[in-house]
Amino acid sequence: MKKVLVLNSSLNGEQGNSTKLSQQFVEQLANNQQISVTTRDLSDNAIAHLTQTEMAAWMTDANERNDEQKALAAISDDLIAELKDNELIVIGMPMYNFGIPSTFKAWIDRIARAGITFKYTEQGPVGLVEGKKVVVLAARGGIYQGTDMDTQTKYLKDVLGFVGMTDVHFIYAEGLAMPDAEQSLEAAKNEINTFAAAL
Repeated sequence: MKKVLVLNSSLNGEQGNSTKLSQQFVEQLANNQQISVTTRDLSDNAIAHLTQTEMAAWMTDANERNDEQKALAAISDDLIAELKDNELIVIGMPMYNFGIPSTFKAWIDRIARAGITFKYTEQGPVGLVEGKKVVVLAARGGIYQGTDMDTQTKYLKDVLGFVGMTDVHFIYAEGLAMPDAEQSLEAAKNEINTFAAAL
């Protein structure tokens, strides 16, 4: 059975286009194989911005943490354990002001930890989260794929690859605030069906 982690971050919840696309991907995947799904809505259950106090808790030996530090360290520890426990990561990714939602950035800040999900070597950083496949369902109001304004794609490839997740596939639904929105959504859905069936 394939274990799937779904990460959504649309401010519109289940009505968000990126959320609908991630749901369709999972439904299509379930038509072809047995899966176990864990869903985390990063907007509905928002993680606070990372603070120095929380980072310091990571740096404190587990046996020496006070109660506050234990609770703070557990936020990151639990998210990393959840990530490691799943083999397929499905990300519903809206674009806000040319970037990723701040709630997703807060998730990244918790799962990117030196010595835990990456390490520094003489040759540079090495990711430690291996054997994962990532599918990003990117929903955008305008059309940015392949242009300098698409900062999302490069950032996600870079940061996910930094922790070892280099097998990343993007499916785009663009122009959703433009007249041809339905055609774009239909094209994305067709690509979802084809890609999910091939996994």
